[in-house]
Amino acid sequence: MRLTMIALTLITTTSFGASIPDEDIRFQDETFQHYWGRDFDWKFDALPTKGAVSAERIPYSGYIYPDTAGGTQAALRKYDAAFHGRRSLATSYERWDTTAFQEPVKRRGGLFGLIQVTRMGTPHWHGHCNGWTSAAIRHAEPQHSVTRNGVSFSPAEIKALLAEIYIYNDHLDLSGSDNLISAGLFHAVLTNWLGRGGHPLGMESHPGEEKWNYPVYSFASSSAKRGNNLVEVKLNLASAKDSQGELDESPRIQKVNYFHYMLDLSDAGEIVGGYFLRDSSRIDMLWLPLRPKLSGEEGHERGNPHVNVNEVLAIWRESVPKDIRDRWPIADPAPEDRVDPEASINDWLPLQIPGTPSTEEDAGEGSVEEATENDDAVAATN
Repeated sequence: MRLTMIALTLITTTSFGASIPDEDIRFQDETFQHYWGRDFDWKFDALPTKGAVSAERIPYSGYIYPDTAGGTQAALRKYDAAFHGRRSLATSYERWDTTAFQEPVKRRGGLFGLIQVTRMGTPHWHGHCNGWTSAAIRHAEPQHSVTRNGVSFSPAEIKALLAEIYIYNDHLDLSGSDNLISAGLFHAVLTNWLGRGGHPLGMESHPGEEKWNYPVYSFASSSAKRGNNLVEVKLNLASAKDSQGELDESPRIQKVNYFHYMLDLSDAGEIVGGYFLRDSSRIDMLWLPLRPKLSGEEGHERGNPHVNVNEVLAIWRESVPKDIRDRWPIADPAPEDRVDPEASINDWLPLQIPGTPSTEEDAGEGSVEEATENDDAVAATN
């Protein structure tokens, strides 16, 4: 993804047993109440040990459209043909955008590659991973081609347009005030949003300079008490991995990350802190994609000014049968912000809040294998 979508974070050492700041607790409480109309739960024993979206809601494995490969220019050429009389407006903006943010890139040169040469270039990881992640969370996969002004857009091209309108669109960071999401917040956010709510989230998975985003949709965990106020947790988290190109019918490629951490509990059993163990995965952040705003508006200032968000969403709606769209809940906008979707430029639907999963059957399909005490068994799923 591009640098300006989600700010760079630096790898820092998290203090063992770090407490969750009061400001982060308030933010999670207020945010969950705003979007769900119910309380965020901090009690460890009340939170589900597994959770998943429904089988039909598993995000599709989309393409990240690397800047080094031209981004979404191929689909935007079709868009220009349909909406700009074949003038290369949206395409030219994307061509500029994929080359404007260069950095020193180290390459090997000379005889046998022994000389290290540093040149300005576009990093290989710049692309639309956050755009695809947002689209796959908020939208059912396009199924049918749609024609506009004599130009036909295939499902693959519609997915490219969706990735384009989300790449610079605003998002809600659920990771707290630390540079990296802490173990306590990681568990609390995941079990409330995905466990209790059945709602996928975006995951920025690589601490450090490179930014790689994926939609997470299923988790399973095991735990063991290690004292009156300490719990050891092992958790497998499934996300959709990107594909090598955009297809009309995308695959569902699963990636599983293993997390291993200790949680500090209060005397009342609420999560108040924690720390990751050495064999655990670490991530930068968990985030919620927000409804797409018009390009140039606050929260989408850098969006392609020649792509009409309204039209892209209308094309998507026409490509997906209504009965499928009606079964596709999204958290944003919040209940008090919702209006008649037919009278709006956006694609929101009423959010159905499922019950808290308490059994394997209740957790829904698509759940990853439960984390166990056997590290070899867990590693085999990674």
